[in-house]
Amino acid sequence: MRTRGAVLLTNIITGLALGYTVTNIGFGDYAELNRMFTFQDLRMLLAFAGAVVIIVCVFALLRVRRNPGRIHVGVIPGAVLFGTGWAISGGCPAIPIIQVASGYLPALVTVAGVVVGIRLCRWANARYFHLDRGSCGL
Repeated sequence: MRTRGAVLLTNIITGLALGYTVTNIGFGDYAELNRMFTFQDLRMLLAFAGAVVIIVCVFALLRVRRNPGRIHVGVIPGAVLFGTGWAISGGCPAIPIIQVASGYLPALVTVAGVVVGIRLCRWANARYFHLDRGSCGL
């Protein structure tokens, strides 16, 4: 059995490797993301597509079977909000952290927006929707 320290160290190393890779391929650059979302440059879009193809192949080789579970009414509006926020801010929840670490301090506004959005989601879920616990992220 792995100790907590070993798991933490593995997560830190993996996170640093991911951050390094994502930064070097341009995912932390707002201009690159803007070009992807406006279809001016398909390089990053193709990188996403390549990642999906790779994981599908790995899952097929390992015979991983996923049960997607139920899809509730919040999935479509949530996906639209997520995509809109990503297009406006230039980052999904992980990218602004990479941008801040790279010295792009305006990304702190995006990080704050992610935190506020998660808090609002939890509040609205507890008060109105009563969906499963993991539906609001972090």
